[in-house]
Amino acid sequence: MRNKVYRLTKRLSSVQIIVLYYVSAVVISSILLALPITVKPSAHISIVDLVFTSVSAISVTGLSTIPMNEVLSVPGTFIFAFILQFGGIGVMALGTFFWLLLGKKIGLRERKLIMTDQNQFTLSGLVQLMRQILFLILSIEFIGAAVLGLHFLEYFPTWEEAFLQGFFASVSATTNAGFDITGSSLIPFAHDYFVQIVNMILLIVGAIGFPVLIECRYFLREKGYFMRGRAKSKRPFRFSLFVKLTTFTFFALVLFGTIVIYLFEFNHFFAAKTWDEAFFYSLFQSVTTRNGGLATMDVSEFSTPTLLVISTLMFIGASPSSVGGGIRTTTFAIMILSIYSYSKGNSTIKAFKREIVHEDITKSFVVIATAVMICGIAVIILTYLEPHFSALEILFEVSSAFGTTGLSMGITPELSTPGKVVIIILMFIGRIGIFSCLFLIRGKVKEEKYHYPKERIIIG
Repeated sequence: MRNKVYRLTKRLSSVQIIVLYYVSAVVISSILLALPITVKPSAHISIVDLVFTSVSAISVTGLSTIPMNEVLSVPGTFIFAFILQFGGIGVMALGTFFWLLLGKKIGLRERKLIMTDQNQFTLSGLVQLMRQILFLILSIEFIGAAVLGLHFLEYFPTWEEAFLQGFFASVSATTNAGFDITGSSLIPFAHDYFVQIVNMILLIVGAIGFPVLIECRYFLREKGYFMRGRAKSKRPFRFSLFVKLTTFTFFALVLFGTIVIYLFEFNHFFAAKTWDEAFFYSLFQSVTTRNGGLATMDVSEFSTPTLLVISTLMFIGASPSSVGGGIRTTTFAIMILSIYSYSKGNSTIKAFKREIVHEDITKSFVVIATAVMICGIAVIILTYLEPHFSALEILFEVSSAFGTTGLSMGITPELSTPGKVVIIILMFIGRIGIFSCLFLIRGKVKEEKYHYPKERIIIG
């Protein structure tokens, strides 16, 4: 049996194996959630809701058809937090950790899987990369849990409950899962700016991308902020173009979202709010659209223009090689740079004194076009399946699922079974990425043996 499985996996590509791993993770998560120890005695979860919740957890989306605070037991909370780690950090990162614990040698095939899962270009240094990701994320989660747990002593009657809430909130925010065990997201802390700031930091850390965090760590070590480490390099440290473009785009989108939400809601939702309330509502909701899913208010109270902007931001999603989904920030940045460069008559695209490879430009437009088609088809199908919901509610839900964000206008629990299946597919695609989906059906790259004469066609 073992030999048959081995021969089967030998015929599969790295992308196909990664997708198979994530499907297996969903199955295992569904089994774990169905265990009597995981749920409260009075709780009952249907098979569809089990699969929906598992996919939402593995894709760290946060959309839920069941109230998690009424379903999960205390042991179930820890089990669910463990499931979120698989979705947030990635199956290969945790898999590498277990391989190292068992003393297994990380061979070429395993390194190829890690490279695929983490969107890397080379095989060198991948095991070290996995170690760094695990160390960074687990350390941040631990610090976040301690800080929030101590602060939550003011809100909860016992220290056990305070630190349980702090632990889960830290894991959920860092992995950008968007789940909560309060029963109302962060709405109870709508006026506690300390809780909001801590959560925003954790959300940003999870969504900005692992390469950004690792390069920042290298930069701080180079500047001497870490006592332990290698000797300083003779060459000055230089951030990569990926990190520069990712960081700039990420925070530009946060700033854009904050300003637009504030302006659009100034005479609506914020009309009776003080300036600081309006600012933190705008800022938090802008940050959470990157992939967070947590909310300090009921987003359905926003006006239609604001909801359309939030839907667009969720569609863009987080950065590549992060816990998030969507088309990703760099894809969006390359699209904007392409439009700008073409309008200026430039034949190449430049950013931060570097020229972007033409293949990456092509990939960006393929991702955007495919994502628009997938989400458009999903909206049409859901509009037919769920006629009692408005087009705006469906568009918002589709954008949230594809971007693995988790914000909702409250329609998730009321979706029909076919509607839930559509959202499940969107969440899964959002997690593994557009290119992984395309590579599933893509054959081997063949060298062209001949070419036809080229001819121009009219565009636009």
